[in-house]
Amino acid sequence: MTLGGSIPDILAVIESAKARNGRETLQNYVAKMLPEADKRDREEAVEVALEVIESVPVFLASARQQAEDRGLSSVVNPLLDCAERYYLQPFDLIPEMTQGLPGLLDDSYLVIRILQNLEDGLEPFLDWDLDYPVRFLERLIGRSITDRLDLIAFQAMEELSLDREELWQMISHPA
Repeated sequence: MTLGGSIPDILAVIESAKARNGRETLQNYVAKMLPEADKRDREEAVEVALEVIESVPVFLASARQQAEDRGLSSVVNPLLDCAERYYLQPFDLIPEMTQGLPGLLDDSYLVIRILQNLEDGLEPFLDWDLDYPVRFLERLIGRSITDRLDLIAFQAMEELSLDREELWQMISHPA
């Protein structure tokens, strides 16, 4: 699996966030968002959050490879491009420029939701169970932010659908 497109840039964003007191900032964020959790549960949440964040480049690379293998790049890549652009924006709903690793939680959520939307097609796309990371991230970043990110993911799907419909209208001939 090759790393192409924006994935090296996403890896650099993750490494930069980790280098800037990443773990400590993430621990403080988790403690704030999960005040009812005991120390062990908060540590586990930090580990899971790191794992999810670090999995995003693998998710994206796998999705691009799967799209290419199945001849679906023209449909899937615009959605992945949307997710990658959001990941690379310095200021978004939870900005990593000021928040460090916690700022990558919303970005990771959007990537996973877009992939989850691809899974909801007629045939599984990656055949991954993404429900747990979605629920986990929803708990960490809050429903108001996930609702806004869900809207972005939906709009990306809708925009792609409209683009495909316009293309079909342009290339089809009246009977």
